[in-house]
Amino acid sequence: MKKDETKTGVSLFSQSEYMIEGDPLEEIFALNLGDFMSEHLISKDLAQKISTSTKDKREGLKNQLKELISIYSSQNTLCVLSFDTNQEHAIYTSIAKTVKQMLEVECCRIYMQKDNRMMLVGASDENLGDEICVDFSGKDFVYEGEIAYIPMRAAAHIYGVIALQTSETLNEEYLRLIISIASLFATSIKIQTQVDEVNKLTEDENANISDMQHLRAELTALIGDLCDYQQNFVEELAKAVDLKGQYKVSHSQNTANLARLICKELGLNEKTTDLIYYAAKLQNIGKIALPERIFATNGKLSPEELKKIQDHINTGVNLLMNINFLSEVVPYVTYQTERYDGTGKPEGLKGQSIPLGSRIIAAADAFSAMTSDRPYRKAMEISQAIEIMQSDSKWDPVVIEALKQVVLK
Repeated sequence: MKKDETKTGVSLFSQSEYMIEGDPLEEIFALNLGDFMSEHLISKDLAQKISTSTKDKREGLKNQLKELISIYSSQNTLCVLSFDTNQEHAIYTSIAKTVKQMLEVECCRIYMQKDNRMMLVGASDENLGDEICVDFSGKDFVYEGEIAYIPMRAAAHIYGVIALQTSETLNEEYLRLIISIASLFATSIKIQTQVDEVNKLTEDENANISDMQHLRAELTALIGDLCDYQQNFVEELAKAVDLKGQYKVSHSQNTANLARLICKELGLNEKTTDLIYYAAKLQNIGKIALPERIFATNGKLSPEELKKIQDHINTGVNLLMNINFLSEVVPYVTYQTERYDGTGKPEGLKGQSIPLGSRIIAAADAFSAMTSDRPYRKAMEISQAIEIMQSDSKWDPVVIEALKQVVLK
């Protein structure tokens, strides 16, 4: 065959939109034309090998799709808060009440698209309208009077809406937090529709290979988006916590950055370092459920308010337990108020019995707090903070030495 003819032949086959890895023979057999090929063009042995290869490829794709949905199922990591879809109304109502408490708004309502209509599925208050119609026109949120509407958007499709009723314009940090929650919800819902499609294809013995390849690509891209949205959710949640806590700088971010440097100084692996980093960012997550006025009293708290502050770790742990993809950081957050000398809480653990991640977070948190301005005092000098921590038995001396090395470099 001449050079030009070779190019023409390849070009002809390449025009097919169903080309299987550029192999025309595999495509022909996938279209059930194997009998024609084996009779007129190739040997039966070769036909059998190609047929087996196609079958193996189909099974391989099915296994890959099953693995993807088993790792990223709605029961494991997809939802912002874990729930059984059979209890949809009760769970969405619980989420709405949590959002209302966190943001201190008058009301939170959650709508989902059903039969091309946005229908109410849960609300923090009763006697509310059960349907809305809002034009977002590509916007991340829309204000109509005293109500802020945030769309749950994924791949340009809106699956639901979070509505917040407030007499004041929402703080930017709080608004971004709700936008991140809406993105998580929408992407989770979109992935769930893909999961349903995967289940249908994997049960079909003659499932089209190209369809499975296309679905695998879409599902992989959505999972990548989900990971980005999860990280963004953590970032926005930490900022909202700092806003509630009246920090003038990003205390959560500073603590997390410092914790990561200490981990590297101690030679911890990347997986552990990442978990400690996120735990440090969310160690004060319980504060998000407390009213802002508690943190603006210059240290003058009533016994009831003081107890709420003291219990914020328990509140935070409960919240983290209900945020599926953050469950691994719970132990580090739970024990970060323990002290190396055994004087801490909740269990009075001592020395090495306290998880290393918790010891690192405790030191990073204390140092960050000491060296930051607060409403009721000025920041300490770095050297003074290190001196105080070295002379106190509350912190792990090995961790403090690592802390000293990274902050005095």
